Amino acid sequence: MKSIAILLSLSLLAGCASMEPPAAPPPLLADARFAPPTEKVGADDLFTLSPAMRSYMNSFAFTSQLRQNGQRHGLLKALYSKTDLKLEYESSRTRTAAETYADRAGNCLSLVIMTAAFARELGMQVHYRSVQTDDGWSRSNGLYLTSAHVNIGIANRPEVGMRSTDMDAMLVVDFIPSSDAARLRAQELEEEDIVALYLNNRAAEMLVQGRIDDAYWWARAAVAKRPGMVAALNTLGVVYERHGDIGLAEKTYRVALDREPENMAVMRNLQGVLATVGKPDEAQALARRIASIEPFPPYYHFDKGMEALKAGDFDTARGLFAREVKRAPYNDEFRFWLGVAHLRLGDVNHAREQIARAVDTSTRQDMRKLYSAKLNYLRAQAGTGTRIR
Repeated sequence: MKSIAILLSLSLLAGCASMEPPAAPPPLLADARFAPPTEKVGADDLFTLSPAMRSYMNSFAFTSQLRQNGQRHGLLKALYSKTDLKLEYESSRTRTAAETYADRAGNCLSLVIMTAAFARELGMQVHYRSVQTDDGWSRSNGLYLTSAHVNIGIANRPEVGMRSTDMDAMLVVDFIPSSDAARLRAQELEEEDIVALYLNNRAAEMLVQGRIDDAYWWARAAVAKRPGMVAALNTLGVVYERHGDIGLAEKTYRVALDREPENMAVMRNLQGVLATVGKPDEAQALARRIASIEPFPPYYHFDKGMEALKAGDFDTARGLFAREVKRAPYNDEFRFWLGVAHLRLGDVNHAREQIARAVDTSTRQDMRKLYSAKLNYLRAQAGTGTRIR
């Protein structure tokens, strides 16, 4: 299956592009080619507090945290302590503030949205931030997904003489395991950017599910919110490509690449389209450019490792999986299969170690359950002294 790259903000791994309000790109929409959406598309209720959220804000547990710890730290303790809401990082779906609260789970964008909704209700200042972290990829349903990481800064109500941009007065809240999250290089975003990222995420999630028509309307909404946001343009191009509208896909990718000439996801997508539409010279030139920037594409060593594993060459597989782990240490899939390679070589201790890391780094509940089941099996077998191969 042909793989297509999408930029979204589902996980905790990659940096994101500049999101300053750009000039609108040429018309790229094709509403008549797609069936109406099967669900409401939009973000009108993105930050809306549900009755349950308002009830929680009036509860003794919530108000006592604010009294004991102050507004900023009290809010964080009320939302993220392990004794009350017990929120869990989970990346399979991007949620509104109310959905995140109801599910007690969300990805970094969902958690930022929910935190902002509570903070704004308390009259606090909110600063949305795009954080530059190491690049990373995931793969689902033939789609390669790369992500933008966001966090949030919150500050108390402004007082006379206090500068609203004073970093000492702002508490940075991050949802990745980093001891220096506040010092990571970050770019301030507007709320419109957060809304556009949410809409783009929903489009990407529809694509993963194979719901192409719904994906179009979510991507359309994202482009309408931020017409020059490369993540949204790229996702719209993927929608067109999966729908068979190759000409529109090429046009959309070109508009995105004009805005970010070094964007690898867009370059890879455009290169594939150029080869498809019979422009081999341009496709080959772009392929050479891509190779000069990134000689080994995402999942290159992993796929070679899987081939070696199936062939019974477990030592080679282990080395290839280890190379992917080195360049993407938070990818749980790479960790798990490195553990499997260790297991096939009879190294149960390292197998348990890597699969435990897969549990820790996974951002999806279903995968954590799968990895945990395998880990529990290994621990049980080790307890009985059974040799595992």
